[in-house]
Amino acid sequence: MTRLILLRNIFIPAVSRLRILSMSEDCTSIIDILIETRRLRHMTQAEVASASGLTQSVIARLESKKTIPQLDTLLKVTEALHCKLTVSQNAD
Repeated sequence: MTRLILLRNIFIPAVSRLRILSMSEDCTSIIDILIETRRLRHMTQAEVASASGLTQSVIARLESKKTIPQLDTLLKVTEALHCKLTVSQNAD
């Protein structure tokens, strides 16, 4: 099973109403891992969408990195790819 590790808190709660002008490097790294995993498993975006209960256009938007994905979207995609998203605390 592929493990994805999130080292920083990159998800902004909806109630914060903060505007993010660009996606964090951590978030793009996670998406890159998801894309690589999808390709290694020889899955299309449509197959990931079907397995995750999302639409192909949601998967395409995620992979384009034009919007910051919601946590529940990442969890659905990782499950469809038979991966696990792990959050750990920084040692700062």
